[in-house]
Amino acid sequence: MVFANLFFLCLFFPLNLAFYYSSRSLTYRNAVLVAFSLFFYAWGEPVWITLLLFSAAIDYFHGLYAEKYRGTPKAKRAVISSLVLNLGLLGIFKYSGFLVSTINSLLGLSLPVPGFSLPIGISFYTFQTISYVIDVYRGEVKAQRSFGKFLLFVSCYHQLVAGPIVRYSQVAAEIEDRKVTIHDFSDGLTRFCLGLSKKVIVANYAGSLVGRFMDGDLSTLSVAGAWYGIILFALQIYFDFSGYSDMAIGLGRMFGFHYAENFNYPYISTSATEFWRRWHMSLGGFFRDYLYIPLGGSRHGAARTYINTFIVWFATGLWHGASWNFVLWGLFYGFLIMIEKAFLLRALDRLPAVFSHLYFLVVMLTGWVFFYFTDMSRVWAYLGVMFGLSGNPLGDVSTRLLFFNNIFWFLLAIAFCLPLVRWFKRYFSRLESRKQDILLYVQPVMNVILLIVCIAQLAGQSYNPFLYFRF
Repeated sequence: MVFANLFFLCLFFPLNLAFYYSSRSLTYRNAVLVAFSLFFYAWGEPVWITLLLFSAAIDYFHGLYAEKYRGTPKAKRAVISSLVLNLGLLGIFKYSGFLVSTINSLLGLSLPVPGFSLPIGISFYTFQTISYVIDVYRGEVKAQRSFGKFLLFVSCYHQLVAGPIVRYSQVAAEIEDRKVTIHDFSDGLTRFCLGLSKKVIVANYAGSLVGRFMDGDLSTLSVAGAWYGIILFALQIYFDFSGYSDMAIGLGRMFGFHYAENFNYPYISTSATEFWRRWHMSLGGFFRDYLYIPLGGSRHGAARTYINTFIVWFATGLWHGASWNFVLWGLFYGFLIMIEKAFLLRALDRLPAVFSHLYFLVVMLTGWVFFYFTDMSRVWAYLGVMFGLSGNPLGDVSTRLLFFNNIFWFLLAIAFCLPLVRWFKRYFSRLESRKQDILLYVQPVMNVILLIVCIAQLAGQSYNPFLYFRF
């Protein structure tokens, strides 16, 4: 099930709210959230709920064991056991086919390739439970004694299948006690509606256009068409994923949880380094705190720093998908960040800001080419067209017509990549209280309008995938 779905919007979510708020008992409310979350996850693939429950159970006991024997070798063994079991499951279901295929290609073998279907959200909830056990081992959080409350942390449907990656320390207090004010609920509903609009109005439409440029015959694609196609994909993936994160954060607020932000207007960046401080921040923070720093970070000289950076970005690429194009995408950014830290950032700082933005936009769009195509031959062919190395024409009539037919939608999408919402918040915060009170009535009306528009769009759309479900 996805949030941008008529069943979710018209039946599942209203029923969840009705049952949740029918009692003031926190025990009851937690039980309702767990029940609805398990139903949400089981929708479409009920068999994989057993994997989720198994992962939750083993790390519930690992957490208790690590706390009981903290400071002894037994606690360290609990962490190792958690890593082996969780990463082993992730490896079997997500990477076994990729590994066997790679071995077959390198050694000329014909080993049978496993055909496991990927359990939705496994990359996200695996990282959440691993971080919990490590944090208990480090003494940063107390182990949760109630399995029901721990299961709520692991299974809560708001962020279960696509993040943001929520650490136990961020929600531990709210699992035990939380209250929702009318302002919290209103802000959460607004955030959800904005995220839904991002997904339905921008991402879905961009996605319906992307294939015209990126999935066709590249020998007939113009240079302008190649750039327009990858820009459309950049818009699709940003509004798709950030829209889902907005919906998750908004849902959390409506039920009393305050999840961390996952995106911070990444396309206004001036470097790859800055981009990864703004894009999928929960993933970047996870790899920093649980891989880069434990490896030694930048504390042991330049050579060790480069090795650690290489490992982190290899893992970042591989996390996104079991294919070499994702690995190359991760290493592409790792290489850029190492070059930027070595000298490039200092050189860019001496230039007008516009040059830094142009540099970033070119490398970011180049990176998305690696991300889009799993067939490496199409990666190089598409890059060849983009940079005028293939002899294709500079422009064509169909690209020009499509661009101008969608010019207002395109400019609106670009505008919403900018921090306009923050500007409006700062502006409205300066208004006198009477005018702010008027906004309290305007906000619900806008939410209703956005919901009606999105539901109408969903009723007529045939293109409604969610890109990050495959990760």
